[in-house]
Amino acid sequence: MPRALITGIDGQDGRYLAELLVSRGYETFGMIRGQNNPRAQIVRDETPAVELIEGDLQDLSSLIAAVEYVQPDEVYNLGAISFVALSFRQPELTADITGLGVLRMLEAIRVVGGTQDNRVRFYQASSSEMFGKVRQTPQNEETSFHPRSPYGAAKVFGHYTTVNYRESYGLHATSGILFNHESPRRGLEFVTRKVSNGVARIKLGLQEKITLGNLEAARDWGFAGDYVEAMWLMLQQDEPDDYVIATGETHSVRELLELAFAAAELEPWENYVDSDERFMRPAEVDILTGDATKARTRLGWKPKVSFPELVRMMVESDLAEEARKAR
Repeated sequence: MPRALITGIDGQDGRYLAELLVSRGYETFGMIRGQNNPRAQIVRDETPAVELIEGDLQDLSSLIAAVEYVQPDEVYNLGAISFVALSFRQPELTADITGLGVLRMLEAIRVVGGTQDNRVRFYQASSSEMFGKVRQTPQNEETSFHPRSPYGAAKVFGHYTTVNYRESYGLHATSGILFNHESPRRGLEFVTRKVSNGVARIKLGLQEKITLGNLEAARDWGFAGDYVEAMWLMLQQDEPDDYVIATGETHSVRELLELAFAAAELEPWENYVDSDERFMRPAEVDILTGDATKARTRLGWKPKVSFPELVRMMVESDLAEEARKAR
């Protein structure tokens, strides 16, 4: 039975990945910061087979202890401060966890497992936010980085640190440059979930408006459940490498709003949405579009859920959840 360790298991991607690995026969361990983590119970309820252990991406000794205890075949480093807006308010903390946390985890694997013959396969959750002010469209594995946030800059550090450990120590270390991926499990602070939840609450008479920032921002949005499969496929390859994971389609926040309100039969959406400069980023990423040709050809991966299907899924999930809470 293969053994896997997931950092950030209480996030959207960690929860989907845990379900996938357990279904494929893995003995799966999830690292959380403190046993009193309120989101730990969600993981236990969804995937009882997962064993939760303590660890902190800010503390190398705890990561060494976690790797020694689990003795993993695969490590998926998903832990990070992943909300871009928060990274502007807490840049130092973002750099420490999202950036240096990658180095600490790689160092823990190197220390515990040795060097050239290290059997552990490592996955780093890189991000399309690294491209930032894009140099070319669409973006692929060769596109230059120009991050526009402390989060994007920290992810660039983590990405190149992964490359460095691969080239310096022979680790099987891979980065997945994932474009935006969403689901009903997305945090309420993210625009897609803010929209789907707001639409549900408006439909049920629980609120009147949604207030957003830049409605013209455009992203390549996919389904998180599809993207964690790509993570797993990367670590099944004989040679480590870096892969862009994306749908190849770009949609604006306006399109998101149109689909979400239509799914709830609330139109026109303009009646329910305000734009406020308080929600604008200090430096905006205007458009991101990914080219996942390499993943399609080498991994055999392609997205299954379309953007309209994803938006409808999220709105229907939030309608059911808000109705349940209102009863």
